[in-house]
Amino acid sequence: MSDTKRRLLPMLGHTNGKRSAVTCALKCDNACAAAVCNTSSNNYFRDIVSNELSRRAVVGAGAAGALTMLVGANSAAAAPGGARIAPAVAAKRGGGKSKLAFTPIDPVDALVDDFTVPDGYSWRTVIRWGDPLFRNSPGFDANNQTAAAQELQFGYNCDYTDIIEIPGSKGRRAVLFANHEYTNENIMFPPEMPAEEVRATARAAHGLSVVELVRKNKNAPWTYVVGGRLNRRFLMETPYELTGPAAGTEFVKTIDDPSGRTILGTLGNCAGGTTPWGTILSGEENFNGYFVTPGTSDADRRYGLTPSPTGRRWEIDDPRFDTRNAGYANEANRFGYIVEVDPFDPTSTPKKHSMLGRFKHEGANVIVADDGRVVAYSGDDERFDYLYKFVSRNKVRKGNTPADRRANMNLLSEGSLYVARFQGNSVPEIDGTGSLPTDGAFDGVGEWLPLIINNRSAVPGMTTAEVAVFTRLAADKVGPTKMDRAEDVEPNLHTGKVYVACTNNTNRGVGSNTPVDEANPRTRNRDGHVVEITENGGDQTSTRFTWNLLLVCGDPSTNASTYFGGYPADKVSPISCPDNLAFDSAGNLWISTDGQPGTIGYCDGLFRVTLEGRERGRVDQFLAVPRDGETCGPIIHDDEQNVFVAVQHPGEEGSWGAHTSLFPDYVPEWSAPKRGEGALPRPSVIQVFPDERKRQGDDKPGRGRGKGKPRNDENRGGRNNK
Repeated sequence: MSDTKRRLLPMLGHTNGKRSAVTCALKCDNACAAAVCNTSSNNYFRDIVSNELSRRAVVGAGAAGALTMLVGANSAAAAPGGARIAPAVAAKRGGGKSKLAFTPIDPVDALVDDFTVPDGYSWRTVIRWGDPLFRNSPGFDANNQTAAAQELQFGYNCDYTDIIEIPGSKGRRAVLFANHEYTNENIMFPPEMPAEEVRATARAAHGLSVVELVRKNKNAPWTYVVGGRLNRRFLMETPYELTGPAAGTEFVKTIDDPSGRTILGTLGNCAGGTTPWGTILSGEENFNGYFVTPGTSDADRRYGLTPSPTGRRWEIDDPRFDTRNAGYANEANRFGYIVEVDPFDPTSTPKKHSMLGRFKHEGANVIVADDGRVVAYSGDDERFDYLYKFVSRNKVRKGNTPADRRANMNLLSEGSLYVARFQGNSVPEIDGTGSLPTDGAFDGVGEWLPLIINNRSAVPGMTTAEVAVFTRLAADKVGPTKMDRAEDVEPNLHTGKVYVACTNNTNRGVGSNTPVDEANPRTRNRDGHVVEITENGGDQTSTRFTWNLLLVCGDPSTNASTYFGGYPADKVSPISCPDNLAFDSAGNLWISTDGQPGTIGYCDGLFRVTLEGRERGRVDQFLAVPRDGETCGPIIHDDEQNVFVAVQHPGEEGSWGAHTSLFPDYVPEWSAPKRGEGALPRPSVIQVFPDERKRQGDDKPGRGRGKGKPRNDENRGGRNNK
C-alpha cells in the first residue's frame, strides 16, 4: 500500500471485524479517528461570533461587499382523494399484519459477494452508477470515464431513494429520486487516468438524480427511461436557493455570492424524506471532509473542519474548497443543511433550508400535525451530538393547485427549532453493561428545548441567524442529551410515534468522554439501538414526550446486552448498526444497516420489526447486500409486493484490477463470480419481488438503458436463502 493511501486511511487496522477503513476515510473523513467534536459540558458557551467575524475580516478581505399531492413510500399517509391524514386519525385505523410474507434469511458472512433474498423472491437492477439518463448521454465505459460523460449519467453511491407515481398514469409511470453521497476513486477509475480528470469526474458523480420509471402494469418491474422529460442531474454547479434565517447574512456571503442567497451544489447527501406536498428532502451530512479551513475557531473545531489537505483535493481545482482563500471564508457555512427538491419540475431551483439548522443531517422526515402545521425530525450523525425537531409557523395547504404547492415549499423556511433532552427513570441502575433495569425497560420522559421560537432566537447571546448557521454550538448551550449518532428519524403514520436509529458510538463512556445514560445505556456502544418517542398527548408540536428503547442491537448469541422490545432474543435475526428507517402499509418498521461487517461479522441488510402486539420487537431479516456494501434508502411497497433498496459502496475494499465485488453485473455462472469484460462494482438501486412475477413484466429497459449480465439467468441475479 502506498504512503499516500496510508495517510488517507488512519482507521486502517483500527476498525472492528471486517469494517472497511476505506469507507471510514471516504464517507465521514475518519470521524472515529478524529477528536470528539462535542466536548461541551452543555452548561457554557464560548463566544464564536467574534471569532468568526474576525476570521472573515482577515481571510475574506477580498470579498465583494400541475401536480396532485401524492404519496411516496417513505412519506406521510394519504386519505382517499389524496388528502393527508393527521397521525391521530391514522392511529385509529391501526396497524395490521404485514402484506409481505417471507421466511427470514440467515445472516450472510461479510465476505460473500451476493445479493441475498428470501426463498420465493427475485431481484433486478433498476439503475446503476453510470447508466445514461439523457438522449445525448454516452454509454458507461469503465475504462474511459470523463466528467462530461458523468454529468449525463446516474451518479455514484446512492443513499436516500423514493419512487413516486406520476398522477394519472394508472401506476405505470413514476419518478425515482436518488442522492449520491460520496465517491471511491480507487475502484472507480483506472490508475492511468489523469488526476485532474479523476477529480472532475468524481465531482460530477456527486449530487442528486431524478429519473423517470415505466412499467407495463403493477406486476411488472420498473425500468428507467433514457431521455425522460423529468430526468435531471443536480451537479456541483447547480444553484440552490438558501432560505430561512441564514439567507443574506454575513455568515454565508462569499466573493462569488455577495448576496448570500445562492449556493452552488450539494455535498455528502445521506438519508432524506418525502414531504406531504410531493417534494424530496435530502440531508447534507459529512460536508466537513471537503473543505480546508484555518481550523482555529470554535466553529471549525465543533464541525470537524481542519487545515489538513482533503482526501479528494478538490481545493486544487476550485478555490472555494479552501476557505483560507480570500473571499471564501464562509464557503463551509453554506453546507450542512436540508435540501428540498421538486422532482416534478425539472426547471425548478432546489432549496437549502437553514431554519432546520446546520449540522451533519442524516435526513429529515415530515409529518402533518393535527393543527395543520408540519413537523420535521432530523438527527445529527456525529458521536455525542443531538436529535432535532422543527415545527412550521404556517399550516399546510391541502389544495392541489400550483399556488398551493409553491406555498407549501415555503413551510420549512419559517417556524421553530428544538433539540431533545432525555431523562431516564432508572438512572441509578444504568451501569454501562446494557443490563435491563428492574422495571423491565429503558424508558423515561423528555423535552424539546427551544433554539428558535417563531423565527426568533431562544438562545441567549445568539441571533437567529447564528443559531441557524452554528446550530451545534447553540444546542450545546441549552443542555440537550448527547446521543450515540442519531441517524434516520422517522414518524410512524399509524401511531404518530417517532423512531430514531442510533447507529453506534464506541467512544461512549471511554476515558473522559460522556458516560452512559438511560437513552444511551452501553459503554463502547458498537451495535447501536433504536429509540421510540411518543409525543405528549399525541401532539407532534408538543414540547414534552415519553420514550423507550425499542431495540438494543447486536447478535444475542454472542452478546448478552441486547434487547428486542421484550421479544425472545433467541428468536430474532441478529442486527447491528441501524441506519435508515421506513414503514410498510401495516405500520411495521423496516431497518437498513450500515456497519454489521465490523460488529457482528455479517453483510449489511434490511430487516422488518414488528411494533405491536405479542410479537413487538421481533426482527426478521429480509435481504443482505454484497460484501463491503451498505443497505440504503429502503422503499416498502408491500401492497404491490415490492421492496427497493440502494446498495452503496459494494466492493469498497478493492482497487482497480483487484475488485472485491462484481455487483450487480455478475457473469452467469452461479457458483462463483468471475470477471466479465470490464466488470467492476457499481452502486445501484435494486427491486425485489416475488418469483412468480419475474416473467410477467417487460424485461426490456426503457429507451437506451444498458443491460447488465445477471448472476443467475433464472433468478435475475438473486441467490435465495432459506
